[in-house]
Amino acid sequence: MSRALTRFGALVAAVVLLFTSWSVTTAERASAAEPFTGYLMAHFTGEHANGEQLYLAHSRDGLRWTDLNNGAPVLLSTVGTRGVRDPALVRSPAGDRYWIIATDLRIASGTSWSDAANNGSRSLVVWESADLVNWSAPRLLNVAGGIPGAGNAWAPEAIHDPTSGDYVVYWATNATLNGVKKHRIYYVRTRDFRTVGSPVLYIDRGTGQGIIDTQIVESPDGVGGYRYFRASADGHITVEGSNSVLGSWTTIGNLSHMGISNGATGGNVVEGPMWMKFNGRSEWALWLDQYATGRGYMPITSANLGSTRNFATRTDYSLGGTRKRHGSILNLTAAEEGRVLARWGATAPVNRIQSYTHQDRYVRHSDFDVRIDPNVSPVQDSQFRVVPGLAGSGTLSFQSVNYPGHYLRHYGFDFVLAADDGTATFRGDATFRQVAGLASASWASFQSYNHPDRYIRHYSYQLRLDPITDAVGRADATFRVTS
Repeated sequence: MSRALTRFGALVAAVVLLFTSWSVTTAERASAAEPFTGYLMAHFTGEHANGEQLYLAHSRDGLRWTDLNNGAPVLLSTVGTRGVRDPALVRSPAGDRYWIIATDLRIASGTSWSDAANNGSRSLVVWESADLVNWSAPRLLNVAGGIPGAGNAWAPEAIHDPTSGDYVVYWATNATLNGVKKHRIYYVRTRDFRTVGSPVLYIDRGTGQGIIDTQIVESPDGVGGYRYFRASADGHITVEGSNSVLGSWTTIGNLSHMGISNGATGGNVVEGPMWMKFNGRSEWALWLDQYATGRGYMPITSANLGSTRNFATRTDYSLGGTRKRHGSILNLTAAEEGRVLARWGATAPVNRIQSYTHQDRYVRHSDFDVRIDPNVSPVQDSQFRVVPGLAGSGTLSFQSVNYPGHYLRHYGFDFVLAADDGTATFRGDATFRQVAGLASASWASFQSYNHPDRYIRHYSYQLRLDPITDAVGRADATFRVTS
């Protein structure tokens, strides 16, 4: 009798465990299968002070984009070269884990393209998140170290492989193989973006033709005759199809008939092909970075990827205020979209900072120095967004309108306009507390966060951070934030 009860109890426990496991798995799948309502683009902006960092943009229709975080970087790399390019957004099948992987490269630091290609980083920069808004510290993932003579690891992407249950991470490495040195596409497998298998050659175009910037999109409904499509920059923009990530691939064609190439045939020379599936319908956009002319991304669209002749150019698009360089697009559920917009979607108004003692003068930057001037031209040099302070709570920082990601900061108690470098020192130097005006309570003064005995003031029209000890100083340290 007791044995029967024990067996019955074990059976009940097993059923409960099975039901619980089924419920959890189903809930995760349901979460991942929620209808998509928007789009998130990760990108960098170019080879300038803070251009090689992680930026985000949002769209509701997949064609018109709005910069998030007021056009400033969302994440800064503090590892490797301290710069990132070519970011890729990756979501787990259950929708409960996200990763950003990116090229570890910062040309703005003075690195030459030759050095970067032949003696560059063989690691990728990785961020990880459980909710798409709270991200881990960046870490390096060595993917190309096992390739003999590897010179770099560029333009990474990753896709979940349902046949194995892990992720295929693929990228371009410049190395010598069979006596020929060029870029080829390699891959590794991973389950956690922390440990990887040995690198394997994935795509080699043969002869002397290199290949870079490969990106895969899935078409689970089979439109176009294949489950997966990939576009690569290999002299052309070549499109291929396959029914498995690591299976055989069939060449579908290129875009030469549209006057688009990767340099082999002239015309509109592009790179960084970036796929996007439109929400709710079988239609895709292939975004192409017009790097040769500096015009940024353009989309071509198709409802059937089985032939490159089905692509059509689009003109009904806009890309926001920042230049978008090689990145990736993630379709967002309503829950994901809500979290992203709550965190980075609010746009701070454009303001000017008016002097109390010289009310025809406004704080402005000129060659990254900061002073007060009348008749500022262009007026954007005197326009700032008052955003939550980079350090502390109840504080504020002044972000430039025409140099997003650049802030007013004191340096040696002088003021400059500088790019956020991610350090605690910078963030303290660029953070202030607004208090009642020292000369008039209806105006405002700005107390330093890390030197609370000092305030922003002008002296001979130059902006400084000084202790205030007399009436002249109190007047010079009084301002008004105007719209």
